[in-house]
Amino acid sequence: MTTTGTATAGPALGPRLGGLLTVLACNMLVDALEVSALLVAVPAIARDLRLDAGAAQWPLTGFAVGFGGLLLFAQRLVDRFGRRRVYLVGLAAFAVASLAAAAADTLWLLVLTRLVKGLCAALTAPTGLAIIAADFPEGRARERAVSVYTLFGAAGFSAGLLLSGVLTGIGWRLTLASPAPVVAVLLVAALRLVPKDRPRHGGRPLGVARALTFTVALLAIVHALTSVPRTGLAGPAGILSAAAAAAAVTAWFLTERSRPDPVWSLPPGGAALVRGALSAAALNGSHLGLLLILSLQLQLLRGWSAPLTALALLPAALPLVLTALASGRMLRRWGATPLIALGTLPPCLGCAWYLAAGTPDDYARDVLPGLLLIATGFVLSFAALNSQAVAGVPPERRGAAAGFYQTAVQLGAVLVPAAVAALLEHAAHGGSPGVAAGRPRAALALVTLVAAAGWATALTGLRRAPAPAVPHER
Repeated sequence: MTTTGTATAGPALGPRLGGLLTVLACNMLVDALEVSALLVAVPAIARDLRLDAGAAQWPLTGFAVGFGGLLLFAQRLVDRFGRRRVYLVGLAAFAVASLAAAAADTLWLLVLTRLVKGLCAALTAPTGLAIIAADFPEGRARERAVSVYTLFGAAGFSAGLLLSGVLTGIGWRLTLASPAPVVAVLLVAALRLVPKDRPRHGGRPLGVARALTFTVALLAIVHALTSVPRTGLAGPAGILSAAAAAAAVTAWFLTERSRPDPVWSLPPGGAALVRGALSAAALNGSHLGLLLILSLQLQLLRGWSAPLTALALLPAALPLVLTALASGRMLRRWGATPLIALGTLPPCLGCAWYLAAGTPDDYARDVLPGLLLIATGFVLSFAALNSQAVAGVPPERRGAAAGFYQTAVQLGAVLVPAAVAALLEHAAHGGSPGVAAGRPRAALALVTLVAAAGWATALTGLRRAPAPAVPHER
């Protein structure tokens, strides 16, 4: 998702385009809130389903696996069947999966529904932006629509925290079911407002097997990470789990390499695209990993309620919402590379702050400063990272570049929280998440190292002065 410009005054969009933008933006908000909706609910889910820390992270990372693992595949579905069909199917499946998730009474069923919701978000989130690019007039109207779409996406994380906090206080299943009626209303409106279109590349192979192999590989990696604390790395079960993950990754790599049309391929963009993707993956992963630790600590160690925990975590997300529409001016004034290098530093300091504190004995002293540092990093670098993902890429390949970038971002959301949960479980020696939350030193060290790696990666972009952007010549 690219942040461009600000919502400035311009010609009215009209009833049809205004209604269409409302549907797309609200759906983007729902997709985004799913990322954070379970952060506050994890302790309640773990308690009711009797899960340890390693298993409790699965509903959280399951959504990211579906989103990141199938995002590039979803773009091929759009090419094959068209934007309207894919978007409507994604909305309908999302609503059904939300209800199924709320009814799930086993971990595997809950994770499966979260995977499906991740796939649906992979269908609708980028397709909504593609609909805006195709159906809104070029110029001020399109810039305003993209700004609104981006603002709702940024607001989704904060909305997810608040929604999860309020509803988890009543029952965590309500958190999972709540998107269903909203999405049902959006589906009815979308049936009338989303315009018909023709598929662009009807004969292009979908790569279903390769996409599923990649998703299985991600699941195998997470399983290996979270099973080691229970089985031991040198034990037969640990060796088998690691071997299965290695086999899945190898199978995906060999299958992709043998085909002339790989699903996962590096589009034009070179070092800048890879650098931005790695920095964003580190930023997103360390952010979610740290909030998972804090959610467990505040609720299970300090005894805070779910609503109070949500409010406590909100300072890490709300500043981005309040400043989202100013991001275009910041980019034009400072450029993407300096903003990324500057913006990835405060989260490192925020993570280090918690590492020094260890336990949140005093919110104002031990928690709030780190959250504000993380928020500062997102305010400075979020839009710049999104912008850099497509900078210098030919217009016809920007969709592929954005897909590559967003996949990397979701991989950070998969791997780091899973590793954090594994370290927490190891600290608890197989105990409950509550015991693990009291010994988070290794997990805090991990998120600090990940954040520092993202900053170091961003700094490499300062070695050479970026050339001025020029229009792509055909």
